Amino acid sequence: MAIELETRHIQFNTKGMTHIVDITDMVQAEIHRSGFIEGQATLFAIGSTTGLSTIEFEPGLVHTDIAEMFDKLAPYGIQYAHNDTWGDNNGASHVRSTLQGSSMVVPFINSNLILGTWQQIIFLDFDTRSRSRKVVVQILGKK
Repeated sequence: MAIELETRHIQFNTKGMTHIVDITDMVQAEIHRSGFIEGQATLFAIGSTTGLSTIEFEPGLVHTDIAEMFDKLAPYGIQYAHNDTWGDNNGASHVRSTLQGSSMVVPFINSNLILGTWQQIIFLDFDTRSRSRKVVVQILGKK
């Protein structure tokens, strides 16, 4: 069997201000639709105020802990040089994105993502307003 590559996209709306969205099922659905059996999915969040990670998607982390951690590292509402350049007051969003990172790779076998029991793939929107977001899902593997 030859190794093949397929590029797909998932799209959804966010609220901004460190809004966290569980995208596990959307990524898993793209793998199933692709017909790939084994390989890896490279995920890339389009936008310079976004991030990707894995967590246990539970209310304490989603609604409090992660936002509080980022508030300590790169708080909203303070002056950033970026704000002087563009006047959009979202310098914190760009710093948070840089800290988090906007890509990841997740392997899969039998068309199923290899994740821990409590591990989900999350998209983080750090921008200061709601937006329509897109994640590239590039699937590499065997059909």
